[in-house]
Amino acid sequence: MINPCTNSEEFLQFIWENRLFNETAITTVSLEPLKIIETGKRNFDSGPDFFNAQVQIGDTRWAGNVEIHKKSSDWFAHRHHLDEAYDNVILHVVEDYDKPVFNSKKEEVPAFVLAYPERLRANYKNLLSSKSWVPCEGQFHKIDLFEFQLGYHRLMVERLEGKTGEILRNLEENRYNWNETFYQSMAKAFGFKVNAVPFELLAKSLLLKILSKHKNNLFQIEALMFGNAGLLNEQLLGDDYYLRLREEYAFLYKKYNLKGRGSHLWKFMRLRPVNFPTVRIAQFAALIHKSHALFSKIIEIGNLRELQELFDVGASEYWDTHYRFNKTSKFSRKELGLASIQSLIINVVVPFLFVYGEKQSAHGLKDRALEFLEKLPPENNSVINNWQRLGIKVKSAFETQALLQLKKFHCDKKNCLNCHIGNKLIKK
Repeated sequence: MINPCTNSEEFLQFIWENRLFNETAITTVSLEPLKIIETGKRNFDSGPDFFNAQVQIGDTRWAGNVEIHKKSSDWFAHRHHLDEAYDNVILHVVEDYDKPVFNSKKEEVPAFVLAYPERLRANYKNLLSSKSWVPCEGQFHKIDLFEFQLGYHRLMVERLEGKTGEILRNLEENRYNWNETFYQSMAKAFGFKVNAVPFELLAKSLLLKILSKHKNNLFQIEALMFGNAGLLNEQLLGDDYYLRLREEYAFLYKKYNLKGRGSHLWKFMRLRPVNFPTVRIAQFAALIHKSHALFSKIIEIGNLRELQELFDVGASEYWDTHYRFNKTSKFSRKELGLASIQSLIINVVVPFLFVYGEKQSAHGLKDRALEFLEKLPPENNSVINNWQRLGIKVKSAFETQALLQLKKFHCDKKNCLNCHIGNKLIKK
Protein backbone atom coordinates (compact mmCIF):
# COMPACT_ATOMS: atom_id res chain seq x y z
CA MET A 1 0.00 0.00 0.00
CA ILE A 2 1.36 3.44 -0.95
CA ASN A 3 2.01 5.78 1.90
CA PRO A 4 -0.59 8.58 1.51
CA CYS A 5 2.17 11.13 2.04
CA THR A 6 3.64 10.15 -1.34
CA ASN A 7 0.37 11.27 -2.91
CA SER A 8 0.42 14.64 -1.17
CA GLU A 9 0.13 17.97 -2.94
CA GLU A 10 3.60 18.77 -1.66
CA PHE A 11 5.00 15.83 -3.63
CA LEU A 12 3.17 17.01 -6.76
CA GLN A 13 4.52 20.54 -6.18
CA PHE A 14 8.02 19.03 -6.03
CA ILE A 15 7.43 17.26 -9.36
CA TRP A 16 6.15 20.48 -10.94
CA GLU A 17 8.84 22.78 -9.54
CA ASN A 18 11.66 20.49 -10.71
CA ARG A 19 10.01 19.78 -14.08
CA LEU A 20 10.11 16.04 -13.50
CA PHE A 21 6.92 15.46 -15.47
CA ASN A 22 6.56 14.35 -19.07
CA GLU A 23 6.76 17.47 -21.28
CA THR A 24 6.60 15.73 -24.64
CA ALA A 25 3.54 16.61 -26.76
CA ILE A 26 1.48 17.55 -23.70
CA THR A 27 -2.00 19.03 -23.80
CA THR A 28 -4.63 20.40 -21.48
CA VAL A 29 -7.54 18.11 -20.59
CA SER A 30 -9.46 19.79 -23.44
CA LEU A 31 -6.69 18.58 -25.79
CA GLU A 32 -5.22 22.01 -26.53
CA PRO A 33 -1.43 21.94 -27.09
CA LEU A 34 0.40 23.04 -23.94
CA LYS A 35 3.91 24.36 -23.44
CA ILE A 36 5.33 25.07 -19.98
CA ILE A 37 7.61 28.11 -20.29
CA GLU A 38 8.10 28.97 -16.59
CA THR A 39 6.77 26.82 -13.74
CA GLY A 40 6.73 29.91 -11.50
CA LYS A 41 8.01 30.73 -8.05
CA ARG A 42 6.90 28.58 -5.12
CA ASN A 43 4.52 30.32 -2.71
CA PHE A 44 4.85 29.25 0.93
CA ASP A 45 2.06 31.53 2.16
CA SER A 46 -1.68 31.54 1.46
CA GLY A 47 -2.82 31.78 -2.14
CA PRO A 48 -1.94 29.86 -5.31
CA ASP A 49 0.97 27.42 -5.11
CA PHE A 50 3.16 29.11 -7.74
CA PHE A 51 3.39 32.75 -8.74
CA ASN A 52 4.60 34.30 -11.99
CA ALA A 53 4.30 31.19 -14.14
CA GLN A 54 4.18 31.32 -17.94
CA VAL A 55 2.50 28.79 -20.22
CA GLN A 56 1.37 28.66 -23.82
CA ILE A 57 -2.02 27.11 -24.52
CA GLY A 58 -2.63 26.72 -28.22
CA ASP A 59 -1.36 29.94 -29.80
CA THR A 60 -1.87 32.08 -26.70
CA ARG A 61 0.81 32.81 -24.10
CA TRP A 62 -0.40 33.27 -20.53
CA ALA A 63 1.31 34.72 -17.46
CA GLY A 64 -0.09 34.22 -13.98
CA ASN A 65 -0.36 31.66 -11.20
CA VAL A 66 -0.52 27.87 -10.97
CA GLU A 67 -2.52 25.81 -8.46
CA ILE A 68 -1.77 22.13 -7.81
CA HIS A 69 -4.14 19.50 -6.41
CA LYS A 70 -4.31 15.74 -6.12
CA LYS A 71 -7.85 15.74 -7.58
CA SER A 72 -9.31 18.60 -9.57
CA SER A 73 -12.41 18.57 -7.33
CA ASP A 74 -10.16 19.63 -4.43
CA TRP A 75 -10.49 23.11 -5.96
CA PHE A 76 -14.06 23.20 -4.68
CA ALA A 77 -13.21 21.43 -1.42
CA HIS A 78 -10.72 24.23 -0.70
CA ARG A 79 -13.32 26.82 -1.77
CA HIS A 80 -11.05 28.42 -4.37
CA HIS A 81 -14.11 28.99 -6.59
CA LEU A 82 -15.21 31.66 -4.10
CA ASP A 83 -11.80 33.28 -3.61
CA GLU A 84 -10.72 36.15 -5.90
CA ALA A 85 -7.09 35.40 -5.02
CA TYR A 86 -7.37 32.43 -7.41
CA ASP A 87 -8.85 34.34 -10.33
CA ASN A 88 -5.38 34.76 -11.86
CA VAL A 89 -4.69 31.00 -11.97
CA ILE A 90 -3.77 30.23 -15.57
CA LEU A 91 -3.32 26.48 -15.12
CA HIS A 92 -4.76 23.91 -12.71
CA VAL A 93 -2.24 21.07 -12.37
CA VAL A 94 -3.72 17.80 -11.07
CA GLU A 95 -2.91 14.11 -10.87
CA ASP A 96 -6.52 13.01 -11.10
CA TYR A 97 -8.94 15.04 -13.24
CA ASP A 98 -12.47 14.24 -12.02
CA LYS A 99 -14.33 17.45 -12.91
CA PRO A 100 -13.84 20.92 -14.45
CA VAL A 101 -13.34 23.88 -12.09
CA PHE A 102 -14.25 27.56 -12.25
CA ASN A 103 -12.93 30.72 -10.62
CA SER A 104 -15.05 33.31 -8.81
CA LYS A 105 -15.87 34.92 -12.20
CA LYS A 106 -17.43 31.62 -13.36
CA GLU A 107 -14.60 31.16 -15.87
CA GLU A 108 -13.32 27.61 -16.41
CA VAL A 109 -9.67 27.15 -15.41
CA PRO A 110 -7.53 25.19 -17.92
CA ALA A 111 -6.33 21.89 -16.43
CA PHE A 112 -3.26 19.74 -17.00
CA VAL A 113 -2.85 16.16 -15.76
CA LEU A 114 0.61 15.69 -14.28
CA ALA A 115 2.31 12.49 -15.46
CA TYR A 116 5.72 11.49 -14.09
CA PRO A 117 7.93 8.38 -13.79
CA GLU A 118 6.68 5.98 -11.11
CA ARG A 119 10.24 5.55 -9.80
CA LEU A 120 10.06 9.08 -8.33
CA ARG A 121 7.15 8.07 -6.13
CA ALA A 122 8.92 4.82 -5.23
CA ASN A 123 12.11 6.67 -4.25
CA TYR A 124 10.14 9.10 -2.10
CA LYS A 125 8.16 6.27 -0.50
CA ASN A 126 11.45 4.53 0.33
CA LEU A 127 12.64 7.61 2.25
CA LEU A 128 9.34 8.08 4.08
CA SER A 129 9.20 4.45 5.19
CA SER A 130 12.77 4.42 6.50
CA LYS A 131 13.20 3.64 10.21
CA SER A 132 16.85 4.73 10.27
CA TRP A 133 18.32 7.60 12.28
CA VAL A 134 17.92 9.72 9.16
CA PRO A 135 15.72 8.61 6.24
CA CYS A 136 18.60 8.42 3.76
CA GLU A 137 21.03 6.56 6.06
CA GLY A 138 20.74 3.37 4.01
CA GLN A 139 21.61 5.29 0.86
CA PHE A 140 24.52 7.29 2.19
CA HIS A 141 26.88 5.35 -0.07
CA LYS A 142 25.14 7.06 -3.01
CA ILE A 143 25.77 10.56 -1.67
CA ASP A 144 28.71 12.71 -2.67
CA LEU A 145 29.76 14.21 0.67
CA PHE A 146 31.03 17.33 -1.08
CA GLU A 147 27.53 17.89 -2.45
CA PHE A 148 26.20 17.21 1.04
CA GLN A 149 28.27 20.09 2.39
CA LEU A 150 27.10 22.47 -0.34
CA GLY A 151 23.77 22.72 1.45
CA TYR A 152 25.26 23.97 4.72
CA HIS A 153 24.94 27.68 3.92
CA ARG A 154 21.23 27.43 3.09
CA LEU A 155 20.62 25.38 6.24
CA MET A 156 22.53 27.87 8.38
CA VAL A 157 20.61 30.86 7.05
CA GLU A 158 17.38 28.89 7.54
CA ARG A 159 18.38 28.19 11.15
CA LEU A 160 19.14 31.82 11.89
CA GLU A 161 15.95 33.02 10.22
CA GLY A 162 14.04 30.52 12.35
CA LYS A 163 15.30 32.29 15.48
CA THR A 164 14.26 35.68 14.14
CA GLY A 165 10.64 35.38 15.26
CA GLU A 166 11.38 34.93 18.96
CA ILE A 167 13.93 37.75 18.99
CA LEU A 168 11.55 40.15 17.24
CA ARG A 169 8.66 39.27 19.58
CA ASN A 170 10.84 39.96 22.61
CA LEU A 171 12.13 43.13 20.99
CA GLU A 172 8.58 44.38 20.53
CA GLU A 173 7.78 43.61 24.18
CA ASN A 174 10.82 45.67 25.16
CA ARG A 175 9.81 48.60 22.95
CA TYR A 176 12.66 47.89 20.53
CA ASN A 177 15.35 48.18 23.16
CA TRP A 178 18.07 45.94 21.72
CA ASN A 179 20.25 45.99 24.84
CA GLU A 180 17.37 44.94 27.11
CA THR A 181 16.28 42.20 24.72
CA PHE A 182 19.81 40.89 24.34
CA TYR A 183 20.27 40.89 28.13
CA GLN A 184 17.13 38.77 28.57
CA SER A 185 18.19 36.32 25.87
CA MET A 186 21.66 36.06 27.33
CA ALA A 187 20.16 35.38 30.76
CA LYS A 188 18.04 32.58 29.31
CA ALA A 189 21.13 31.07 27.69
CA PHE A 190 23.00 31.18 31.01
CA GLY A 191 20.39 28.73 32.27
CA PHE A 192 21.76 26.15 29.79
CA LYS A 193 18.37 24.48 29.14
CA VAL A 194 17.71 23.13 32.64
CA ASN A 195 17.34 26.58 34.20
CA ALA A 196 16.61 28.58 31.05
CA VAL A 197 13.05 29.53 32.08
CA PRO A 198 13.80 30.80 35.62
CA PHE A 199 16.83 32.69 34.29
CA GLU A 200 14.67 34.38 31.66
CA LEU A 201 12.01 35.23 34.26
CA LEU A 202 14.71 36.68 36.50
CA ALA A 203 15.93 38.98 33.72
CA LYS A 204 12.39 40.12 32.91
CA SER A 205 11.74 40.91 36.57
CA LEU A 206 14.98 42.85 36.90
CA LEU A 207 15.35 45.40 34.13
CA LEU A 208 18.77 46.13 32.73
CA LYS A 209 18.31 49.85 33.41
CA ILE A 210 18.18 49.05 37.15
CA LEU A 211 21.35 46.96 36.99
CA SER A 212 23.02 49.71 34.97
CA LYS A 213 22.64 52.10 37.89
CA HIS A 214 24.91 49.77 39.89
CA LYS A 215 27.29 48.82 37.07
CA ASN A 216 30.34 49.79 39.15
CA ASN A 217 29.34 47.73 42.20
CA LEU A 218 29.44 43.96 41.66
CA PHE A 219 28.13 43.23 45.16
CA GLN A 220 24.97 45.25 44.55
CA ILE A 221 24.42 43.54 41.18
CA GLU A 222 24.74 40.18 42.94
CA ALA A 223 22.30 41.28 45.64
CA LEU A 224 19.76 42.34 43.04
CA MET A 225 20.09 39.11 41.07
CA PHE A 226 20.18 36.62 43.93
CA GLY A 227 17.42 38.52 45.73
CA ASN A 228 15.06 38.68 42.77
CA ALA A 229 15.84 35.03 42.06
CA GLY A 230 14.38 34.20 45.48
CA LEU A 231 17.64 32.59 46.62
CA LEU A 232 18.15 34.88 49.63
CA ASN A 233 14.99 33.69 51.36
CA GLU A 234 15.85 30.03 51.73
CA GLN A 235 17.11 30.28 55.34
CA LEU A 236 17.17 32.85 58.15
CA LEU A 237 20.78 32.41 59.20
CA GLY A 238 23.91 32.08 57.14
CA ASP A 239 27.47 33.25 56.64
CA ASP A 240 28.51 36.90 56.48
CA TYR A 241 28.33 37.14 52.67
CA TYR A 242 24.83 35.70 52.55
CA LEU A 243 23.52 38.00 55.28
CA ARG A 244 25.11 41.10 53.74
CA LEU A 245 23.55 40.23 50.36
CA ARG A 246 20.16 39.88 51.99
CA GLU A 247 20.50 43.17 53.83
CA GLU A 248 21.54 44.97 50.62
CA TYR A 249 18.70 43.42 48.66
CA ALA A 250 16.15 44.43 51.32
CA PHE A 251 17.16 48.06 50.74
CA LEU A 252 17.19 47.79 46.91
CA TYR A 253 13.94 45.84 46.91
CA LYS A 254 12.12 48.78 48.49
CA LYS A 255 14.01 51.38 46.48
CA TYR A 256 12.96 49.94 43.13
CA ASN A 257 9.69 48.33 44.22
CA LEU A 258 10.91 44.98 42.93
CA LYS A 259 8.91 41.80 42.55
CA GLY A 260 11.11 38.78 43.08
CA ARG A 261 10.66 35.19 41.95
CA GLY A 262 10.30 32.05 44.03
CA SER A 263 13.35 29.88 44.61
CA HIS A 264 11.31 26.74 43.80
CA LEU A 265 11.79 27.40 40.09
CA TRP A 266 15.52 26.75 40.19
CA LYS A 267 16.77 23.22 39.58
CA PHE A 268 19.87 21.82 41.27
CA MET A 269 19.17 18.09 40.94
CA ARG A 270 21.26 16.04 38.50
CA LEU A 271 23.44 19.03 37.67
CA ARG A 272 27.18 19.16 38.07
CA PRO A 273 27.94 21.64 40.89
CA VAL A 274 29.70 23.98 38.46
CA ASN A 275 26.37 24.33 36.64
CA PHE A 276 24.33 25.12 39.76
CA PRO A 277 22.15 28.20 39.21
CA THR A 278 23.90 29.96 42.11
CA VAL A 279 27.21 29.72 40.26
CA ARG A 280 25.66 30.73 36.93
CA ILE A 281 23.94 33.76 38.48
CA ALA A 282 27.24 34.85 40.05
CA GLN A 283 28.96 34.51 36.66
CA PHE A 284 26.17 36.42 34.94
CA ALA A 285 26.44 39.20 37.53
CA ALA A 286 30.17 39.39 36.79
CA LEU A 287 29.45 39.71 33.07
CA ILE A 288 26.97 42.55 33.64
CA HIS A 289 29.48 44.26 35.94
CA LYS A 290 32.28 43.91 33.40
CA SER A 291 30.33 44.87 30.28
CA HIS A 292 27.77 47.64 30.51
CA ALA A 293 25.53 47.88 27.40
CA LEU A 294 26.80 44.47 26.34
CA PHE A 295 25.08 44.25 22.98
CA SER A 296 26.27 47.71 21.93
CA LYS A 297 29.83 46.54 22.59
CA ILE A 298 29.34 43.30 20.67
CA ILE A 299 28.18 45.17 17.57
CA GLU A 300 31.55 46.94 17.48
CA ILE A 301 33.63 43.77 17.88
CA GLY A 302 34.85 42.21 14.66
CA ASN A 303 37.39 39.79 16.09
CA LEU A 304 36.42 36.40 17.55
CA ARG A 305 39.22 36.38 20.09
CA GLU A 306 38.18 39.81 21.37
CA LEU A 307 34.58 38.62 21.54
CA GLN A 308 35.54 35.57 23.59
CA GLU A 309 37.58 37.75 25.94
CA LEU A 310 34.47 39.84 26.57
CA PHE A 311 32.82 36.75 28.06
CA ASP A 312 35.89 35.65 29.97
CA VAL A 313 34.49 36.23 33.45
CA GLY A 314 34.47 34.44 36.77
CA ALA A 315 32.22 34.49 39.80
CA SER A 316 33.26 36.65 42.76
CA GLU A 317 35.70 35.42 45.42
CA TYR A 318 33.04 33.89 47.70
CA TRP A 319 32.26 31.31 45.03
CA ASP A 320 35.85 30.08 44.95
CA THR A 321 34.90 27.97 47.96
CA HIS A 322 31.15 27.58 47.45
CA TYR A 323 28.65 26.11 44.99
CA ARG A 324 25.65 27.00 47.15
CA PHE A 325 25.13 29.55 49.89
CA ASN A 326 26.48 28.66 53.33
CA LYS A 327 28.09 25.37 52.24
CA THR A 328 31.85 25.49 51.85
CA SER A 329 33.64 23.38 49.25
CA LYS A 330 37.13 22.76 47.96
CA PHE A 331 38.76 25.83 46.33
CA SER A 332 37.89 26.14 42.67
CA ARG A 333 37.68 29.27 40.53
CA LYS A 334 34.21 29.46 39.02
CA GLU A 335 35.19 30.89 35.65
CA LEU A 336 33.00 30.66 32.61
CA GLY A 337 34.64 27.90 30.58
CA LEU A 338 35.58 28.19 26.91
CA ALA A 339 32.90 25.67 25.89
CA SER A 340 30.25 27.74 27.69
CA ILE A 341 31.51 30.96 26.09
CA GLN A 342 31.37 29.39 22.65
CA SER A 343 27.85 28.11 23.34
CA LEU A 344 26.71 31.63 24.27
CA ILE A 345 28.24 33.05 21.10
CA ILE A 346 26.60 30.38 18.93
CA ASN A 347 23.15 30.53 20.51
CA VAL A 348 22.81 34.22 21.41
CA VAL A 349 25.44 36.49 19.88
CA VAL A 350 25.30 35.08 16.36
CA PRO A 351 21.47 35.10 16.02
CA PHE A 352 21.27 38.65 17.42
CA LEU A 353 23.95 39.96 15.06
CA PHE A 354 22.15 38.30 12.17
CA VAL A 355 18.73 39.72 13.08
CA TYR A 356 20.13 43.17 13.92
CA GLY A 357 21.98 43.22 10.60
CA GLU A 358 18.77 42.27 8.81
CA LYS A 359 16.66 44.93 10.55
CA GLN A 360 19.26 47.65 10.14
CA SER A 361 20.18 46.64 6.57
CA ALA A 362 23.72 46.16 7.86
CA HIS A 363 24.66 43.11 5.80
CA GLY A 364 28.21 43.24 7.11
CA LEU A 365 26.90 42.20 10.54
CA LYS A 366 25.08 39.23 9.00
CA ASP A 367 28.29 38.17 7.29
CA ARG A 368 30.21 38.65 10.54
CA ALA A 369 27.76 36.40 12.38
CA LEU A 370 28.37 33.62 9.86
CA GLU A 371 32.14 34.21 9.98
CA PHE A 372 32.14 33.78 13.77
CA LEU A 373 30.49 30.38 13.31
CA GLU A 374 33.04 29.40 10.69
CA LYS A 375 35.88 30.21 13.08
CA LEU A 376 34.41 28.48 16.14
CA PRO A 377 35.25 24.79 16.66
CA PRO A 378 32.56 22.16 16.03
CA GLU A 379 30.09 21.39 18.80
CA ASN A 380 30.20 18.04 20.53
CA ASN A 381 26.85 16.36 21.12
CA SER A 382 25.01 13.13 20.30
CA VAL A 383 23.51 14.48 17.07
CA ILE A 384 26.89 15.52 15.71
CA ASN A 385 28.44 12.24 16.84
CA ASN A 386 25.84 10.36 14.81
CA TRP A 387 26.53 12.44 11.72
CA GLN A 388 30.21 11.64 12.14
CA ARG A 389 29.32 7.96 12.40
CA LEU A 390 27.81 8.27 8.92
CA GLY A 391 31.09 9.66 7.61
CA ILE A 392 30.37 13.39 7.82
CA LYS A 393 33.46 15.33 8.85
CA VAL A 394 32.86 18.61 10.67
CA LYS A 395 35.35 21.44 10.98
CA SER A 396 33.43 24.31 12.54
CA ALA A 397 30.35 25.41 14.49
CA PHE A 398 28.95 26.65 11.18
CA GLU A 399 28.82 23.06 9.97
CA THR A 400 27.51 21.58 13.22
CA GLN A 401 24.73 24.18 13.40
CA ALA A 402 23.77 23.35 9.80
CA LEU A 403 23.70 19.64 10.67
CA LEU A 404 21.55 20.26 13.75
CA GLN A 405 19.10 22.18 11.55
CA LEU A 406 19.09 19.41 8.97
CA LYS A 407 18.37 16.71 11.56
CA LYS A 408 15.68 18.53 13.54
CA PHE A 409 13.75 20.29 10.79
CA HIS A 410 14.24 17.99 7.82
CA CYS A 411 15.32 14.47 8.76
CA ASP A 412 13.16 14.10 11.88
CA LYS A 413 10.15 15.46 10.01
CA LYS A 414 11.01 13.48 6.86
CA ASN A 415 10.96 16.75 4.99
CA CYS A 416 13.01 15.17 2.20
CA LEU A 417 11.31 17.19 -0.52
CA ASN A 418 12.93 20.37 0.83
CA CYS A 419 16.33 18.80 1.48
CA HIS A 420 18.95 19.01 -1.27
CA ILE A 421 20.10 15.45 -0.54
CA GLY A 422 16.55 14.11 -0.42
CA ASN A 423 15.93 15.84 -3.76
CA LYS A 424 18.82 14.05 -5.39
CA LEU A 425 17.86 10.64 -4.04
CA ILE A 426 14.25 11.03 -5.19
CA LYS A 427 15.38 12.02 -8.67
CA LYS A 428 17.80 9.09 -9.12
